[in-house]
Amino acid sequence: MNISRNLSAILILVACFCGPVAPQTPAPIGIRPQPPEGKGVVVLKAARLVDGTGAAPITNAVIVVRENMIAAVGSASSVKIPADAKIIDLSDVTLLPGFIDAHTHLVGRVLGDPEGDMSEVKDFESFGAILGVLHARDTLLAGFTSVRNVGASGRFDDMALRKAINEGWTIGPRMETAGHAIGITGGHCDENGYRPGVAEQSPLTGVADGPEQIRQAVRLQIKYGADVIKTCATGGVLSEGDAVGATQYSFEELKALVDEAKKLDRKVAAHAHGTEGIKLAVKAGVSSIEHGSFLDEEGATLMGQRGTFLVPTLSAAEAVERAAKTGVLKGLRAEKALAAAAAARHATKIAISKGVQIALGTDAGVIPHGTNAREFFLMVDWGGMTNMQAIQAGTLNGAKLLGWDKNLGSLTVGKWADIVAVSGDPLKDIHAMERVVFVMKNGVVYRRD
Repeated sequence: MNISRNLSAILILVACFCGPVAPQTPAPIGIRPQPPEGKGVVVLKAARLVDGTGAAPITNAVIVVRENMIAAVGSASSVKIPADAKIIDLSDVTLLPGFIDAHTHLVGRVLGDPEGDMSEVKDFESFGAILGVLHARDTLLAGFTSVRNVGASGRFDDMALRKAINEGWTIGPRMETAGHAIGITGGHCDENGYRPGVAEQSPLTGVADGPEQIRQAVRLQIKYGADVIKTCATGGVLSEGDAVGATQYSFEELKALVDEAKKLDRKVAAHAHGTEGIKLAVKAGVSSIEHGSFLDEEGATLMGQRGTFLVPTLSAAEAVERAAKTGVLKGLRAEKALAAAAAARHATKIAISKGVQIALGTDAGVIPHGTNAREFFLMVDWGGMTNMQAIQAGTLNGAKLLGWDKNLGSLTVGKWADIVAVSGDPLKDIHAMERVVFVMKNGVVYRRD
């Protein structure tokens, strides 16, 4: 539900999961701020560990982290603790791989902000990027050490945010970014509802028609740093004037988009609610279907056969349903929200029955940033997944979709030390995934309650 250029709200502080982080001495002017705790040899001890692969949990667990790598994983009786290690005993918690959200919009306002509808013409261009810094912090401290940001407004503000995080100027998750989502004139990826001449878009900002313009739009996103290409194969809930399930690009247009992206070694994520649009996108070769609200058995079978991931974004479905019922969304958008949310309750179950791989995605931006972990509960409650399946969707499956599973997604020796601890046992109570008490990214501790 692409709201990166539209509806939003500043719910940052209300939604913040931030545990206490050790205070820092202000850095000298011109020097990057340092993270709360540095690297070295660190040993984490916990009551239990779930490694993200689906294997049985380990009790009385130990992880040895050397610099930014996992050096050893196992029970206390099987792991030798180095003499020079700093030991962090987290007690009655569960250690997990850093969570991965495969569908976020970190830049810009959040759904429900009274200023959201006019943000395109009233906000300074850099305003959304400034909010993105806060959103990135909240996301990391909620346990999400990696995200795929599938669409942002402004002058490639998601690229700027990724650069600031990677260079250490601010804290946030590891980011895979799409630049501008690509779609038809007047479609879900466009800016609608304004008079002519206001908020006009072009292939540079993702609005393109016909194979040649579409190829240009793909090339432009990649020119300015896109890691992944996002397209709108159907209408959406929050956009003006389009039916939520109606197809937008033709098969020929989608195929041109996918072919160009693949030629340049990029995957394609397709926003698609309606059944026909889902099937067109899958046949064109996209790597993932985002939302998939009206997915049917034929579409799910096709996805299973072709290895296409589903990113259900149930948090967004719940949020827009609530917004429609409380009057935040009105008219056509409220009608679309209610229909999509009702259908989404069945789509994940259909996908699982046909062997479709599921990756966790929240559409954060539709929900407050930092509340992403509720998606684990919704995948169990709405989607019919087991607790272990939901955990895998938000760890190893997400890493596979992003192409990062060589280094991330499981607590495996040789992988990067992205490690989260939650209070309690999420295999018994999936809500434990929302009770994050410890966050390590790339061997550095950012949260320790």
